[in-house]
Amino acid sequence: MPNAKILEEKKALVASLVEKIKNSPAGVLVDYKGINVEDDTKLRRELRAAGVEYAVIKNTLIRFAAKELGFDAFDEHLNGTTALAISTTEDVIAPAKILGDFAKKHENFTIKAGYLEGKVIDGAEVQKLANMPSKETLIAQVLYSFNYPIMQLAIACDAIAQKADGNEDMKVAELVAAKVPAAEEAPADAPEAPAAE
Repeated sequence: MPNAKILEEKKALVASLVEKIKNSPAGVLVDYKGINVEDDTKLRRELRAAGVEYAVIKNTLIRFAAKELGFDAFDEHLNGTTALAISTTEDVIAPAKILGDFAKKHENFTIKAGYLEGKVIDGAEVQKLANMPSKETLIAQVLYSFNYPIMQLAIACDAIAQKADGNEDMKVAELVAAKVPAAEEAPADAPEAPAAE
């Protein structure tokens, strides 16, 4: 039977784990077998740079913490070799994205499950998160969508100015079409804009 000191240490570890998970928006459980030291070191470095805490933790300790958090669905995944990645920032995608990409390159490294905003998600849901664009990419896409109408207006104003500068025989729509990138061109059957007076 373990002595009182060891039991207290384990209780402290579980309490610390519970606090980390409670204060984290997302995390991922993985089976890390089959990776070498070099790959593990690279993975840990990448996770640390993204604000993700990653550690190998005994299944028993995770089980106690999961029970306290109401993460009963973790129980079926707590066998074999287990590591837990916990996001320490507001980026909920980082742990799933980094570990999902790593799992694609290492067949024995598998995602077991995860949690997102206090709810347990299965491995398939974690993989969906991993396939989402990064936070920076999503921000760039939103900013581009806000900026696009302004860009179109600037192009149209420039086309009108060019027409006033001597391109009278060229219609404004043709000038705008000449300025817009090929990917943004209107379909060929779109009606032409009337020429400016």
